[in-house]
Amino acid sequence: MIDLINLTKDFKTTLAINNLTLRVRAGEIYGFIGPNGAGKTTTIRMMGGIIEPTSGSIIIGGIDMKKNPVAAKKIIGFVPDRPFLYEKLTGMEFLKFISDLYEVESSGMARRAQELLTRFGLWDWAHEIIEAYSHGMKQRLIIAAALMHEPKVLVIDEPMVGLDPAAVRMVKDILKDLAAQNVTVFVSTHTLSIAEDLCDTIGVIHKGTLLAQGTLAELNSAAQTGQARLEEVFLTLVQEM
Repeated sequence: MIDLINLTKDFKTTLAINNLTLRVRAGEIYGFIGPNGAGKTTTIRMMGGIIEPTSGSIIIGGIDMKKNPVAAKKIIGFVPDRPFLYEKLTGMEFLKFISDLYEVESSGMARRAQELLTRFGLWDWAHEIIEAYSHGMKQRLIIAAALMHEPKVLVIDEPMVGLDPAAVRMVKDILKDLAAQNVTVFVSTHTLSIAEDLCDTIGVIHKGTLLAQGTLAELNSAAQTGQARLEEVFLTLVQEM
């Protein structure tokens, strides 16, 4: 469902991504982890069509992002690390705005919005302006907005920032439910315990290079750490480079 092929991003002063190749299957939750400045957000922005790669290909659901960016973006739900919200709109108005961008049928918009606002614990605030929302509520709203058009792929950068433990559990359960419905989830996170608990496959990136990827058992084998937790595996892999 997601294919990154020899993906490179050179900012001239910095080689942010160096020949990155990976594949994520339909219904898989892929965790993308690495230190600050490793290239996670740059990769995600290229996948979302926000910046162009210097070379290489991004294929989403069989669609080449470079050749047909609009079609590729239509099947992606995208949550950046620093999302922007129109805070003078209500939560419901914001979801309608997003629905219009993705050309969601108006007949189903209200039902879909109510379903998502309820699922994310925001229905009681549906008609309040967003500037009155807490940080965690805004984070939940932006994830709900990314799901309005029922995407086949969800690309999400640091989904748990600012969420309390109950909201973290809620979002984790929703991501698992999406994967069970054959939605592909690509998630970048600094919270290794979340990656360990949530993700089917984990990729470790450092200085723009993918060091290893696989299940926790496979990463343990690559790092030669026995049966260690993800934190130890991650630190071993990064320190070896």
